[in-house]
Amino acid sequence: MNPLYNAGIALYGFAARCVARRNPKVARMLRGQDRTLQRIRRQRMAIAPGGFDLWIHSASLGEFEQARPLIDRLLAERPDISILASFFSPSGFEVRRDYHPRVAAVYLPFDTPRAAEAFIEAAAPRMAIFVKYEFWGNYLSELSRRGIPAYLISAIFRPGQIFFKPWGGAFRRILRCFTHIYVQDQASLRLLASIGLGSRVSVAGDTRFDRVAAVRDAGRVIPEVESFLASSPGAPLFIAGSSWPEDEARYVPWLLKRTDVKAIIAPHEFDSARIDALRHSLGPAQTMPFSEFKEIFAADPADPRLPGVRILLMDCFGLLSSLYRYASVAYVGGGFGKSIHNINEAAAYAIPVVFGPRRNKFKEAADLISCGGAFEVDSAASMATALSRLFDDPAARSAAGEAAGKYIRESVGATDKIHSDLFPDLTTSSSVKPTNE
Repeated sequence: MNPLYNAGIALYGFAARCVARRNPKVARMLRGQDRTLQRIRRQRMAIAPGGFDLWIHSASLGEFEQARPLIDRLLAERPDISILASFFSPSGFEVRRDYHPRVAAVYLPFDTPRAAEAFIEAAAPRMAIFVKYEFWGNYLSELSRRGIPAYLISAIFRPGQIFFKPWGGAFRRILRCFTHIYVQDQASLRLLASIGLGSRVSVAGDTRFDRVAAVRDAGRVIPEVESFLASSPGAPLFIAGSSWPEDEARYVPWLLKRTDVKAIIAPHEFDSARIDALRHSLGPAQTMPFSEFKEIFAADPADPRLPGVRILLMDCFGLLSSLYRYASVAYVGGGFGKSIHNINEAAAYAIPVVFGPRRNKFKEAADLISCGGAFEVDSAASMATALSRLFDDPAARSAAGEAAGKYIRESVGATDKIHSDLFPDLTTSSSVKPTNE
């Protein structure tokens, strides 16, 4: 990469080290990066003495979930495969570090020429896959220099990105390091064709749809939630998933007025102080953390304290994707902060989805709004209007839910396309798709 890019990366790394002095999350990331080469060497001795069959890079947990349908399929089809999964964010590494015995998880060090060379030398991957927005110039250049094929999957491009600016030549060269790019839509294909990359681009869709469909089909029954709902037969359920305080400021006023609606709130991040504050704002008499409800339920399912609970606060991870199956309407958080979270996860259950205004990077948000399966809100007033309409009009709620479910059903299949291209024969080297240029 050019000197300006490398200088920018060096400056970013310096800033991260300054921030790490007061930010535990950044500090964990930097410590993880320092141990990356050691972890790779240890894992190679265990599962990949000749180098990893596949390296997949995901920025964080959300991108890993996009790659997961392909990872799971490869693990099922070839039990001896070795996969290196790298992450930039602790949210991915810490949750998926022990994903599978044949998947080694590491942090990806900053994108400097020296780090890229050391990483690829240590890992010796036969193929690399990057997910969605991951454009690591020095790593991709090093892969290209060594003749290792690299692919980008579930990618989506917008006209405002630097690749399509007159001064974006260095970044266009990054894209040319990919052997092939699998995009979500025709608009992305046209943009890449406009800079001379059309012949190495295919529209495959978004593998995230395959993941949410699989999660839906494997959804868990949660006895405590079923008991929670049974105490008020026929009462509709509002679920707020991946909720942040900025979201709660918009929907809690409505929820406090709607005593006919039961609710489950799953904060995106939580600790005891956050749960206590949320419980206080909602009214302690009608609100209970899930862990407390579960403990009481285990001791005595008929305990008289349980029927009085109208709002559950999820103070554990791993249940949200199964919770949506019980919802009448879902609100997915993040849209009043940095950006919305996974709205497909809720829509897969054929329920209406509501979210805040910061959703521009997500094609599925615009698509769901267009088909009538989702609703964007930008204030407490518009939140109340949207939620009241859905809860007060069962026909409208049913129609919106059906539209959301249909959209998900019609969007699956990206994993099949990518898998058939890249791995037509898992037993020979012909599994590598040649470049079209």
